[in-house]
Amino acid sequence: MFSHQLPLPQQSPAAVESPRIVDLFAGPGGLDIAARYLDIPVHGVEWDADACRTREAADLPTSHGDVRDFGTRELRVSGPAQFKDATVLAGGPPCQTYTVAGPGAGRRALEDVVGFAKRMVAREPYAQIAADLGTLGDERTGLVLEPLKWALVALDAGRPYEAIVLEQVPAVLRVWEVIGEALASEGYSVAHGVLRTEEFGVPQTRRRAILIARRNGVAVLPKATHRRYVKGVPRSEGDPNLKPWVSMGEALGRADPFVVVSNYGTGGDPKARGRRGSHEPAATVTGKVSRNRILLSDGSECRFLPPEAGRLQTFPASYPWSGAAIPQQIGNAIPPRLGVHVLCAALGIDDTTRDAALERLDLAVRGKS
Repeated sequence: MFSHQLPLPQQSPAAVESPRIVDLFAGPGGLDIAARYLDIPVHGVEWDADACRTREAADLPTSHGDVRDFGTRELRVSGPAQFKDATVLAGGPPCQTYTVAGPGAGRRALEDVVGFAKRMVAREPYAQIAADLGTLGDERTGLVLEPLKWALVALDAGRPYEAIVLEQVPAVLRVWEVIGEALASEGYSVAHGVLRTEEFGVPQTRRRAILIARRNGVAVLPKATHRRYVKGVPRSEGDPNLKPWVSMGEALGRADPFVVVSNYGTGGDPKARGRRGSHEPAATVTGKVSRNRILLSDGSECRFLPPEAGRLQTFPASYPWSGAAIPQQIGNAIPPRLGVHVLCAALGIDDTTRDAALERLDLAVRGKS
């Protein structure tokens, strides 16, 4: 894990009082479930019909639509309570054009996106910026800037968010840095960096670029609670002050050994790429998780079912996955367990409250609550 903190406008550890979250690009509910276990109200904005079906089945408050249609001054000043009264802005924009597994349009356009962010901070007319964003080819590339637009609209409306939490693939860290500079110039304390999910008890080696901004208080990234996974190094080795990373076998409650071939990553023999044993954390769970080959000790082969793939993402075992493209929904989501850590760091929630929420979540992931 590495991080960077920008100049702090106020040295105060105070927690955000009575937080209420609006979650952009909310997906099937990874961050929302984290908020639920912390007893924090959250309202999601999501356009994908399948993800919305899952959210409805999970009883997660949702506005079904495009985030570009909601981030206006009118909604912030006199709109519905879920927008007007929100004190925390969260967002995990689509990552397909930035991810290693994708075609790379976002990576190629990254510097263009940084330029657009700087224009937004300069308060150029957004209609012109939006028109120019449309020239990027894949419209998802520019969606990474929507949270900045929402934050600037809130500031200009005189109702700034007390905290902002953004999450994306590591390639987007450069955009987070620019957005962080913008928020710092508007009076926020900002921290950003890349977190490794196995260092927070997620049975998976996923890396996520995180930005946390605080209006009143010091922004910090969460500190690791578990050891980093290093291939070939036993989980018992490492910092004795940290817990061992969590294996797939432990997370799924399976004593019989198995091997997963996920084809995740690059280089080497494609047939052996992403090969992990049940005694190790999973490779990154992507939207292609249903294609992972699971080689059992008796020589047979199977695939992960949605509840199992969801558990590797730390969703409750009984989570009501609904609609179509369920593997894609699972792969797109932020792991709720990581979400708990990030929200607690962003909102100044104490470790006792955090650990109690994680204990309840862990029980649900194991199907014991």
